[in-house]
Amino acid sequence: MKEPASTSRRALLGGVAALGAASILRPGKAEAGPTALTYGGETIALWPGKAPGAPAKLPVRKVGQGSKDPAFDDRAITGIATPSLEVRRPAYRNGSAVLIIPGGGYEFLAWDNEGEEQANWLTRRGVTCFILSYRLPGEGWAKRATVPLQDAQRAMRLIRANAETYGIDARRVAVLGFSAGGHLGGSLATRFAEDVYAPVDEADRLSARPDLAGLIYPVISLAEPFTHAGSRDALLGKNASKDALRAASVENRVTADTPPTFLVATSDDGLVPIDNSLAMYRAMLAKQRPSEFHGFDRGGHGFGVRYKDDIPVHVWPELFHAYGVRHGIFSA
Repeated sequence: MKEPASTSRRALLGGVAALGAASILRPGKAEAGPTALTYGGETIALWPGKAPGAPAKLPVRKVGQGSKDPAFDDRAITGIATPSLEVRRPAYRNGSAVLIIPGGGYEFLAWDNEGEEQANWLTRRGVTCFILSYRLPGEGWAKRATVPLQDAQRAMRLIRANAETYGIDARRVAVLGFSAGGHLGGSLATRFAEDVYAPVDEADRLSARPDLAGLIYPVISLAEPFTHAGSRDALLGKNASKDALRAASVENRVTADTPPTFLVATSDDGLVPIDNSLAMYRAMLAKQRPSEFHGFDRGGHGFGVRYKDDIPVHVWPELFHAYGVRHGIFSA
């Protein structure tokens, strides 16, 4: 697959606010080109009524378009007032499901690069996908440090509550997170049993533990010097205490119950250093938990599935799928 020209991830992280409510390609039909997607599917609201800790004035949804190529979208979404799951069904189902968590430094959602395009290749393999539109902690919500985790836990429980509806096995549900979404996916994999919101219905009796975690160029530590400072400050606020930083660092939360975890990072990632993935890998090994780490010399940050054929990191989706097959989540 050839790498399309697009606004760089670094530019998005540095200036998403400037994108505003730009005109976007609307879902509904496939566009021409090798990266074209067909959008559309059911939407599952995470919460009945307002989400926990809602501010008096809810954030307003804005969608910035980072692509100048009509063949594909590269949207950055802010103003998540109503968190939800966007369902992408495969043409045939193999019973597995993935909760996809886009990144964006906890300041926006990289919706296409780390959401729709991931669902595209997974559904072609028979996997039912649920893309998480989660609240951004800096948009006025109470208890900002756990706002995204509230949504991730609730999302996993709702997927299991609707397993029969979507023809999936509630014991074969993975999470796949990117960058700050990798931090959130890792937090879900290690803090799935933590009480971060008051139960609202019967779905909250179900487990929020993913059966497998895929963390792609993830933010892991918020306490170590190699953290991504933007994600840290967006989640916890500036000048967070050392205790808060340690508590939110995924590598410190690994236990004997952490699910098998797959990690991908690159040596030339100048935004989220590869040390993050290494810290998680070491923590998994220390707890004798199944884990697989792939470190590539080239690829940078935010590559998603947009890579040139001559860059070895392009193999990561096949490696992740194979890992899921070995652990009984995906079908060969």
